[in-house]
Amino acid sequence: VQLQASGGGLVQPGGSLRLSCQASGSSFSFNAMSWYRQAPGKEREYVAGIRWSGGGTWYGDPAKGRFTISRDIAKNSAYLQMNRLNPEDTAVYYCAAGRIGNIMTTTSQYTYWGQGTLVTVSS
Repeated sequence: VQLQASGGGLVQPGGSLRLSCQASGSSFSFNAMSWYRQAPGKEREYVAGIRWSGGGTWYGDPAKGRFTISRDIAKNSAYLQMNRLNPEDTAVYYCAAGRIGNIMTTTSQYTYWGQGTLVTVSS
């Protein structure tokens, strides 16, 4: 499975962006997909995840109330709608997929990683 992340760019504070992650290969290789982010000089941080079959979602603290994760099974793609962005959201955003157990935030479960897409929030 290969993951292709896209949709990053420069946005002003308060703006919105929609990230996409398309998986190529068999969707039977994973049961969930998540987004992580890593800002310069900081550790990688969990953002949001979605169960592939049931659509259940989980959000990390940075995303709650502002971001929405969704998926399109037919397109083998997941999306991260990000609203009310602020400069602290500036980071490289990575999508990841794997066969995930009960806890979606356990990074070691994610077998497949995309290349990352840069989001810069600045005026």
